[in-house]
Amino acid sequence: MSIRNEDWSERSRELARLLARVKLGDREAFAALYRHTSAHLFGVVLRINRDRAQAEEVLQEVYVKVWRSAQGFDTMLGQPLTWLTRIARNGAIDSLRRRQAEPRTVSTAQEDPDDENGRDMLNSLASEDAGPLQALLQASEARRLTHCMQDLSREQQQCIALAYYQGLSHAELAEHLVQPLGTVKSWVRRALVALKSCLVKAVERETAKGG
Repeated sequence: MSIRNEDWSERSRELARLLARVKLGDREAFAALYRHTSAHLFGVVLRINRDRAQAEEVLQEVYVKVWRSAQGFDTMLGQPLTWLTRIARNGAIDSLRRRQAEPRTVSTAQEDPDDENGRDMLNSLASEDAGPLQALLQASEARRLTHCMQDLSREQQQCIALAYYQGLSHAELAEHLVQPLGTVKSWVRRALVALKSCLVKAVERETAKGG
């Protein structure tokens, strides 16, 4: 369901006005849009791609895309920051995929010529892939989390999903969901408490079974 413009905060309306001017090629509006949103979008990117240098590159790519595709923003389909956050998140995910697809080259020399101890370079290379035990633990944690999320209310699930996957703050969640800030904070707080309790109990049950 689309959110009516009159329900938006003044910040959202201002961002929408800036995007409308960006569509027309207004560079001053684009600079203002960058000032108003870059800190938030950088945080979104950095949550996904922890490499700060790469995150900075992704952020620049995000704004290049915003400049080129501002025509794709429709106020009837969602709020400006949600649209911008989606572009940033997709850009960060794509950067990780590109990084994983890059060939890793290793010198064929068995010894580092600068190392007086003559250590084998190949032996010092650690794989970035998760080992069998780590992969098993990650899968187990994902199953627990999925199970515990199902016990939350629809509003709590939505808050957690938007906060985690799109990096929205409490204020941005309230704006996105068109709810009072206090209500959203309560949903998030109760959801986190419920998730923690559920996950702890799940671990205790699995530990008891293993014992």
